[in-house]
Amino acid sequence: MAGALLVVATSFGQKKEVKKAQKAFIKGDVQAAQMLLDAAATKLEDADLETKIDFYIAKGEVTLAQAGKSGYQQMKDAAAAYKMAQKLDTKNQSKGIIDTGLDNTRVALFNSAIVASNAKNYSEAGERFYSSYTVKNDTIDLYYAAGSMINAKDYDASLDYYQQLLDIGYTGIKKKYTALRIEDNKEVTFASETDRNTELLSGKYTKPGERMSESVKGDILKNVVLILSSKGENDKAIALMREAREENPTDITLVRAEAEMVYKMGNIARYDELMQQVVQFDPTDPEPYYNIGVVAASSGNPDKAMEYYKKAIELKPDYPSAQVNLGALILRDEMKIVDEMNSLGMSKADSKRYDALETKREGLYREALPYLEAAYSSRGDNPQLIRKLMEIYSQLSMDAKFSEMKSKLSELEN
Repeated sequence: MAGALLVVATSFGQKKEVKKAQKAFIKGDVQAAQMLLDAAATKLEDADLETKIDFYIAKGEVTLAQAGKSGYQQMKDAAAAYKMAQKLDTKNQSKGIIDTGLDNTRVALFNSAIVASNAKNYSEAGERFYSSYTVKNDTIDLYYAAGSMINAKDYDASLDYYQQLLDIGYTGIKKKYTALRIEDNKEVTFASETDRNTELLSGKYTKPGERMSESVKGDILKNVVLILSSKGENDKAIALMREAREENPTDITLVRAEAEMVYKMGNIARYDELMQQVVQFDPTDPEPYYNIGVVAASSGNPDKAMEYYKKAIELKPDYPSAQVNLGALILRDEMKIVDEMNSLGMSKADSKRYDALETKREGLYREALPYLEAAYSSRGDNPQLIRKLMEIYSQLSMDAKFSEMKSKLSELEN
């Protein structure tokens, strides 16, 4: 009986200290609350179940308060405390307060991950996003963790996280709540239906709507395939891509992913075939036209390359890469012409041939010049482009333009 009374007395003492800690926390005295919890922790094993649950809830609250916005380890400790309270609370008597604590801890971890990501500390951000995921199993956190690890070039961790997402069938599709902002007539997306409805009451928004977000599964599969490919696991990458394409035959992101994969593997013919599919899917996108042009040029098909470069520029007039490549393609025979001119003698026939070649060369310069000048408007700090323009202006006796390029080049070199 003496032993039983001792246990009861100890349990009562523990309960009293936990209650004092909770009161101190409510009053804002976090330091006092921590001291009382430290005292209670020394004999926690002897406490009853209810007291233990209250202790871990209080520990979670106090530790999270101490974490502030940057105390990552304390955030993890708070999560562990709430998780222990959740494990002990088998009858869900404190479910509400535990769930709220876990929600707050998840938000703190998530926000700290955002801060790390904005500072380009991607590995740290990935770790924090993953910790956030373990608190509430919110899959968007795991998705961000995987993306952060790609940015950190930690491909093993990223692959692990993406595989977890695939295993649980994550797509990222969710309902979005929208309304039209009256001030600028723009559609705004809200975090929840409640937030949207609250803003509607302000009179600043109208035309509420709902729509489903697009699936990100294609992006996940694309990244997994590219990671496998970069690790040299081409067979796995090809098998996964085949499975993904069969499952999502109309997903253009997968077509692009396969194209990138086979290009890295050196299968240029398949790459060209897939780019043609991308063009058919979205004829207004200039990028696949440019890519097809690059492949055609490298494969010895200048006419096809020129056709696709021009189409890319038609769709995107400020496309310097396509403009430079097209200019270079037009001038591809320049050196042959110059070499032949230099090899000619002084005979009348040679002089006539020289004049014809010079006229031909000038024609190439005049044809290429608009594209190179357009590229210069976007890439005015490219010395190689400036030198080429100087050469053309010199040959075409465009002295003012030549002087302008000469000054620009001198400015860059200094």
